Amino acid sequence: MIFVTGGAGYIGSHVVKELINKDYEVVVLDNLSEGHREAVHVKAKFIKGDIRNEQDLISVFSQFPISAVIHFAAHCYIGESVINPAIYYENNVQGTLNLLKVMKNYQITKLVFSSSCAVYGKTNNVISEKLDTKPINPYGWSKLMCEQMIKDFYKAFSLNYVILRYFNVTGADIKGQIGEDHNPETHLIPNILEHLLGKKEKIQVFGNDYETKDGTCIRDYIHVSDLANAHVRALEYMIENKNTHKIYNVGNEQGYSVNEIIKVCENISKKKATVEYVNRREGDPPILIASSLQIRNELNWEAKYDLKQMIETAWNWFTAYPNGYSKITNIEDE
Repeated sequence: MIFVTGGAGYIGSHVVKELINKDYEVVVLDNLSEGHREAVHVKAKFIKGDIRNEQDLISVFSQFPISAVIHFAAHCYIGESVINPAIYYENNVQGTLNLLKVMKNYQITKLVFSSSCAVYGKTNNVISEKLDTKPINPYGWSKLMCEQMIKDFYKAFSLNYVILRYFNVTGADIKGQIGEDHNPETHLIPNILEHLLGKKEKIQVFGNDYETKDGTCIRDYIHVSDLANAHVRALEYMIENKNTHKIYNVGNEQGYSVNEIIKVCENISKKKATVEYVNRREGDPPILIASSLQIRNELNWEAKYDLKQMIETAWNWFTAYPNGYSKITNIEDE
């Protein structure tokens, strides 16, 4: 059985669906602070709990025959982490330490960890896994601290791990069953689409004075279903290979500026956006683009969906469910 922390969240729920469709048994732990119970596949066992509470974790491992863990449960907003770093270190770092200790006690030796490109910090290059890690915000630091703890547990207790550092995730399930639903919403593409649906007055763009082609930040976007597939590939790689300790970037290897993203959203929605340029956010690097060469070569993984498809699936989700999960029941099989 696969244990997924944060499995009711945006990315976690897509991974759970991918696992279920591949006939894995899954148990999900989520405190529902940011996730949605309705997003969890009906075939997955759901437990409401918190990784900050060690007893919640012990309860799962004592009840179920866990063979591997996929760990998402984390706060993940850069701006919020700058304003309130304490909750990032408490939840992301202490919560992960709790998980690692309980895994050790129950002799569970396989972990896929959800990390982030935020561990790299500022860069104007295509990012490979060899680049130095120099976070510039507490969120990035919290993820890098978790990575270090995982490496230490590998050395001390033979914990097998695959760390996935991914970039900007977007889109929705191809079948339209699950998608992105955050409150408040801070991600660029959902904010643009909600504006184009008339739910927001305008789009705020944080900075148009970066040293980029049009002054706005450049990011690498990946479809959430491609990312879900990468997690399952990582899990299966660990099952097939002993003594696994790998770190992979997961991205589309293409950079798009904020202005370019707005244009594609306008084209798909056939609506015109109202844009307001405001000051930069502290902690935002100007350019983040992934090299996914290593995961392609070693796990035979590659992104299938291009930017247009990413935004089309997101647009379909937001138009079908403008109120998010409030009108949806738990998802069934395909």
